Amino acid sequence: MMVCPNCGQENPPIAKFCLACAQPLADQAQGLAEERKVVTVLFADLVGFTARAERLDPEDVRAILTPYFARVRSEIESFGGTVEKFIGDAVMAVFGAPVVHGDDPERAVRAALAMCSAVEELNRTEPELELKIRVAVNTGEALVSLAASAAQGEGVVAGDVVNTASRLQEAAPVNGILVGEETYRATRSVIRYQDAEPVVAKGKQDPVRVWRPLAASVGPGERAAGRVPMLGRASELAVLERIWERVVSEQRPQLVTLFGPAGIGKTRLASEFAQLAGAGGARVIKGRSLPYGEVLPYGAFAAQVKQVAKIFDTDEVGAACEKLDGAIAELLDGEAKEVSSHIAMLIGLGSEGGVGDRQTLFFSARRLVEALATAQPTVLVFEDIHWADAGMLDLLEVLASRVRDVPLLLLAPTRPELLERRPTWGGGLPGYTALPVEPLGEEHARELAAQVLQQMQKPNHESGEIGLVGEGNPLFIEELAASVAEHATTGSADLPTTIRGIVSARMDALPPGERAVLLDAAVVGKVFWSGALERMSSGELALPELLDSLEGRDLIRREPVSRLRGDQQFSFKHDLIRDNAYATLPRPQRRKRHAQVATFLEETTPEIPAAASALAHHWREAGEAARAAEYFIIAGDQAGRGWAREQAAAFYQDALELLPEEQATERREIVQRRAVALASVFHATELRHGGVRRRTVLDES
Repeated sequence: MMVCPNCGQENPPIAKFCLACAQPLADQAQGLAEERKVVTVLFADLVGFTARAERLDPEDVRAILTPYFARVRSEIESFGGTVEKFIGDAVMAVFGAPVVHGDDPERAVRAALAMCSAVEELNRTEPELELKIRVAVNTGEALVSLAASAAQGEGVVAGDVVNTASRLQEAAPVNGILVGEETYRATRSVIRYQDAEPVVAKGKQDPVRVWRPLAASVGPGERAAGRVPMLGRASELAVLERIWERVVSEQRPQLVTLFGPAGIGKTRLASEFAQLAGAGGARVIKGRSLPYGEVLPYGAFAAQVKQVAKIFDTDEVGAACEKLDGAIAELLDGEAKEVSSHIAMLIGLGSEGGVGDRQTLFFSARRLVEALATAQPTVLVFEDIHWADAGMLDLLEVLASRVRDVPLLLLAPTRPELLERRPTWGGGLPGYTALPVEPLGEEHARELAAQVLQQMQKPNHESGEIGLVGEGNPLFIEELAASVAEHATTGSADLPTTIRGIVSARMDALPPGERAVLLDAAVVGKVFWSGALERMSSGELALPELLDSLEGRDLIRREPVSRLRGDQQFSFKHDLIRDNAYATLPRPQRRKRHAQVATFLEETTPEIPAAASALAHHWREAGEAARAAEYFIIAGDQAGRGWAREQAAAFYQDALELLPEEQATERREIVQRRAVALASVFHATELRHGGVRRRTVLDES
């Protein structure tokens, strides 16, 4: 069986395309059979059902479990999870494998909450079931088998994260949920929690910290308001204000698309502008396309219409339609009833009648929007249209191209993936602006990190480094600063789960060939060469085209100068991308690739001692201790000749750690070289300090 890398569907070996999502499967062989990923595991178990089943007929047991399993599977899959197995009355599901979504811990917790609600609903509708459930959610690194067949009982994930989730489930309250620390940290801004007593789990040296999720604090796909004021967006905000002034003064509608990767601050920028426009008398209505859960056609527009008509999701259909009729009658004269009927069909309220074509419905939507903007200057915000269905995108383009002579701004924050689905997005529209939201500059990045640290009452001396590591992404900077503040006593240097998830999701969305090249390049390092990639590839990849595509996606950069004659040099645009790609590879794959890189460097740099440290690094990671030690000694000698004595001592120490105790003679010689280097460092330090002391004495005299 072949598992689709896009949706997780199992396909027969002869399939060329996924049976569920039509993703091409021909390139799957380029991927890895196993990968390291940060995943979130959900365990659920019925309380007391084993004892109860002992007293029941097998057919009665099945009659109880069948609707339960069907409902649980439905809830898990609606949030993007994969059911790995049913064991008796227990369920294990995985979020983040085989596909990473970027917010898998949040999806898993929302799914757990939905499962508890589903069990309550089943008990209301079928009281004889009498179901009680315990659920646990835990996040951590695991080895993911991408070729595993759940249907054949093969495990998809393996690691301590699975065992811990199982232990937490056993300790969870009846009809309640427990989550582990990583899950809590990744979701606390969007889920409301209650503290719980640490769990003493079997096989765990220390008690496991846990929390009880109570409810979601924001809607799907939303983020809580930022911790600090918006920084570094003055120019983008000024552009939006100028466009809005022209829209109002010239009565000329405009579509503005804010482009930027996850976490860059598109929503924050749109929100700040909306507040300014609202303060100036504009009507601001927001709608959002959802990544999971109850995804409806024209969802963002439907949310906007419901706000206009003051319709709640809890309203009965009849009451909702009455509200819609009344709201549209206030805005339109004449054929308000027909427009209301069409809008009801568009947003899923109409259950009777129909129209001959979609354009009739779109025309009614256009009339409604024109009426809104005629009554009051209007800003319609369409959040996250990269998740929108094709119909929603079509409607938005129709509104942008057909609405005339009213003060209307259509504001659409989105990720660049939209252009992969709609390469011609915005083309040919009479009023269109694409506004990229760029990473923060170094000064604003440092200031943002400092403000987060200050808010958490931590010293901000690390704000400069956090700003650089976060690479100008406000979400990354905030999460890194919070992580540094919270782990200050433990010295943890791991990337926060939220950042790893977002970067992994972007990598998983790449075509298989490009993703394979990115993983190979990560082994070479921040800087890499096409020759090294050719050595690692099977020869089936069109390497120049793949590298060009990765550069076009702004993941790597082609450098004008190469350190290797006749070989094109590239570099990762961001260290986070390289680090995350490297962390994806299992240890055996890393060792194999490091050996290939080391061999490549030996062949291309035979007379360059400066490559010794790189060769030492790659041979060490390849598991070749003797060869690595040899190059560390060469690197130490080279550093010593250049009077980089402290670095030389470090290289000699690396060599000592690799040489076995049996090689006493070689070790003794390296110890002597290291001692000489350290003595030189000590002598130089004394000279500097002595000079300072002498100058101080002279100044005082």
